[in-house]
Amino acid sequence: MAEETSGSEINGAGLSSMESLESRWVFQNDDESEIDEEEDMEDEDDSVHRTGLDSEDDDSGDQRLVRTGPRIDSFDVEALEVPGAHRNEYEDYSLRRKIMLAFQTLGVVFGDVGTSPLYTFDVMFNKAPINGNEDILGALSLVLYTLILIPLVKYVFVVLWANDDGEGGTFALYSLICRHAKVSLIPNQLPSDARISSFRLKVPSAELERSLKIKERLENSLTLKKLLLMLVLAGTAMVIADGVITPAMSVMSAVGGLKVEVTAIKHGEVVMISAAFLIILFSVQKFGTSKVGMAVGPALLIWFCSLAGIGIYNLVKYDSSVLRAFNPIHIYYFFKRNSTKAWYALGGCLLCATGSEAMFADLCYFSVRSVQLTFTFLVLPCLLLGYLGQAAYLMDNHGGAEQVFFSSIPSGFFWPVFLIANIAALIASRAMTTATFSCIKQSTALGCFPRLKIIHTSRKFMGQIYIPVLNWFLLVVCLVFVCRNSNITELGNAYGIAELGVMMMTTILVTIVMLLIWQINIIIVLSFMVFFLGVELTFFSSVLWSVGDGSWIILVFAVIMFFIMYVWNYGSKLKYETEVKQKLSMDLMRELGSNLGTIRAPGIGLLYNELVKGIPAIFGHFLTTLPAIHSMVIFVCIKYVPVPVVPQSERFLFRRVCPKGYHIFRCIARYGYKDVRKENHQTFEQLLIESLEKFIRREAQERSLESDGYDDTDSENESSSSRVLIAPNGSVYSLGVPLLAEYKEKGKPISEPSSSEEVKTELPSGSDSGISDAEQSLERELSFIRKAKESGVVYLLGHGDIRARKDSWFIKKLIINYFYAFLRKNCRRGIANLSVPHSHLMQVGMTYMV
Repeated sequence: MAEETSGSEINGAGLSSMESLESRWVFQNDDESEIDEEEDMEDEDDSVHRTGLDSEDDDSGDQRLVRTGPRIDSFDVEALEVPGAHRNEYEDYSLRRKIMLAFQTLGVVFGDVGTSPLYTFDVMFNKAPINGNEDILGALSLVLYTLILIPLVKYVFVVLWANDDGEGGTFALYSLICRHAKVSLIPNQLPSDARISSFRLKVPSAELERSLKIKERLENSLTLKKLLLMLVLAGTAMVIADGVITPAMSVMSAVGGLKVEVTAIKHGEVVMISAAFLIILFSVQKFGTSKVGMAVGPALLIWFCSLAGIGIYNLVKYDSSVLRAFNPIHIYYFFKRNSTKAWYALGGCLLCATGSEAMFADLCYFSVRSVQLTFTFLVLPCLLLGYLGQAAYLMDNHGGAEQVFFSSIPSGFFWPVFLIANIAALIASRAMTTATFSCIKQSTALGCFPRLKIIHTSRKFMGQIYIPVLNWFLLVVCLVFVCRNSNITELGNAYGIAELGVMMMTTILVTIVMLLIWQINIIIVLSFMVFFLGVELTFFSSVLWSVGDGSWIILVFAVIMFFIMYVWNYGSKLKYETEVKQKLSMDLMRELGSNLGTIRAPGIGLLYNELVKGIPAIFGHFLTTLPAIHSMVIFVCIKYVPVPVVPQSERFLFRRVCPKGYHIFRCIARYGYKDVRKENHQTFEQLLIESLEKFIRREAQERSLESDGYDDTDSENESSSSRVLIAPNGSVYSLGVPLLAEYKEKGKPISEPSSSEEVKTELPSGSDSGISDAEQSLERELSFIRKAKESGVVYLLGHGDIRARKDSWFIKKLIINYFYAFLRKNCRRGIANLSVPHSHLMQVGMTYMV
C-alpha cells in the first residue's frame, strides 16, 4: 500500500483546540499548488484530492511556509468542545503536594537502583576475587564512574528529556519518532492528525535540512521502518524480561542476608522465603502506584539514609583512603592486574546502574524535574556513600566479599537494616513491574501487543495502571526463574543481559530523536552515540560470555516476547492492508442508490471498523447478510495516534461518506496511548450525536463561504479540480468535478420524502431563497438525526479474521494461521472495551485471505 505523502502542519504551543475557520501556516511548493491527499492511492474509485486547502505535498520537493485562508474541510472540524485535562499533571502543585510527590517518586522510581548495593560487589568479586587493596580500589572506581556516566549523565541529563509529553520508555520514543516521520508500518495517518495540539511540531527552517533528509530517508525506506520497529520491540521485550529478573534478584539478595546473622539457615530455605515474598509483592500490585508509593515512600527514604549512614560509619571506622577511587587511573590498574577476570567483572559492575531504565519508563507517573532533582541530590549521594563504605570495610576484610552489605552493618543494627532492606527490595521489584505495565499499555495502543485488560488504579493520574494477566504471568515466570537459577551470580548475569538490552535500544532511539527532532550539532550526537553505545557494548560482551551458566533462560524469554509482539504487529498490518484493498468503491454505492439496495429501518447503526478512509468491506457483508440496514449509518474508527493524550476538544472527527440522502457518516475517535476510555455506551452515544449535530451545523456555515472563493467538500469522495494526479506507483487519478455535481443530473429519488428534499436543497443555488432552503435542509437533517436516535442505536461489529492464501509460503501460513490466530483468539476482544449490552450488538463474521 502506498504511503500518503504529506507535510506537517504547525500548531501553536498553547492551543487546546483548532477552529476550522482560523488561518494557519502550511507548506507550499514553488508552483504554489497545494494538494490534500487523504485517500489511499491504491483505490482509484475512492481517492480524494483537493486543491486550495491543506498542503500535503511530498516533503522531497522544495517547500516554503505560506499563510492560507480559512480551512473549510469539514473532516477537520473538532466537533466536541469539552474542557480536557492538562497535559502536564504536575504543574502548580502546592508544597505539601510536591513533598508527597517526592515520596512517591522514591517509592516507585528509585527502588531498583537503590537496592543495587545489596549485590553489586558480591557478583563482581565472585568473578574477580580480591588479591589486594588495589583490586578493591579498581572495582570501586568502576562502580563510581558507571553510576556517574549511565544513570546520571545519560539518563538524568539526556534521556529523560526525550520523553513524549511526560511519557517515557521505548515505545514513547517510538511514538515520538512516528509523530515527526511516517515510519509506522500501518499507514493510517491523516493530515488532520498533525493538527492535534499535542503534536508540538517545530516550524521548518534552513537549520533543519539534515533533519528533513533523515525524515525523507526513513519514510521512503521500508527496510529502515522494519529495522526501527524491531529495535523498539527488542527493547520492549528486554523491559518485560527485566520485570521478571528484577524481583528475583532484589528479593533473593535481601533475603540472603539471613546467612550472615543466622548461620544455620540453608540456601533452600532462603529460596522458599524469597518465593513467599514474591507472591506477596505481586498480590499488592492491584492496589495501585499512588497508594503503594505513598505507603513505601518513607521506607525508601529511611533506606537511602541507612545506606549513607552505614557508608559514613565504615569510612570512619575502617579506611577512608578508598576516596582515592575517584581517580580513574585505578580502573586501568584493575584491568592490568586481573585482565580477563576484570572483564568478566564488568557484568557485575553494571548491576550498580540497574534501574536506570526504570527511571525513564516510570516517567509517566511523575514529572521529569522531580525525578532529576531527587536522583541528583538524594539518591546518587547516598549510593556513592554506600559503595564507598562497603569498599572501606573490604579493605580490612578481604574475605567478606560475599554478602558484603550485611557484613558491613554495625553490630546492633543488623535486624532493623535487614527489615528495611527487604522492604526496599520489594519496592525495587515494583519499580520495574510498573514500568513493564506502562510499556505494555503503550505497545498495545500502537498495535504491537495483544489487547489485555487494563485497570486504572488512580482517578487523578491516568498513567497509573495495573494489568492483571501480565501481573500473574510475571509472578509465575519469576518463581520459576528463582527456583531454577538460585545462584546470585547467575541471576546477576541474567539481570545484566536484560538491562543492557534495554539500554542499547534506548541509546539508538535517543540518537534518532537527537537527529530528527532536537536537530542538535552532529558532533554532539555522534559523541553521545559512540561513547555510550561503546560502553554498553563492552558491558554486553562481558555478560554474553557467561551466558552458558544458566542466564540464557532470560534471553529465551525475551525472544519469546519479541516473537509475540512481532507476530501481532505483522498480522495486524496484513489485516489492515487487506481491508484497505477490499473496501467498497463508490461506483457500487451509486448503483445501490441511497436505499443501499435494501430497506432502511429507523435507527442508528454504529459500524466499528479500523479504516480511516473508504467504505469497509464488512459493510457490504452486512448489506448482503441483513434484510434491512439502519436509516443512519456511522462508520466509527477508534484510532490511537502517536501522542500521549488527545484533548477532549480534539477527540472526534466527522465527514460525510456519501451525499446527504444516504445518511452515512464517518467518525474517527482519536485517543493517545496514555488516554483512558472510561465512558459507557450511553455517554459515548450522547457525545457522538452531539458531535454529529455540531459538525452538521458547522458544515452548513462552511457552505456560506463558497462566495469567498472556497470550494465545498461535501463527501469523502469529492474533488475540486479538473487536473490529473500521477501517483508514485504510476497510477493516474482524475481530479474531476465534485461528486455532487454528478448528482445534480444523475441523482436518483429516494423513498423517504425528507431525504429526497435534502438532496434537492443541497445543490447550490444563486437565488435569494438559497439561504432559507439551506436552513430548512439543516433543520430537516437535524430532526432526522434526533428521530433516528430515538429509534435506538445498534452496534454493528464485524468480526474479521485473516487466513493465509493457499499459495503462501509455509512460514507465513504458520505465523498467520496458527500463531496470530492463537493470539487473536485468546486476547481481550474489542467488544469488551465497549461496555454495550448484548441486546444492542450485532456481529457478522468475515474472513480475509492475505
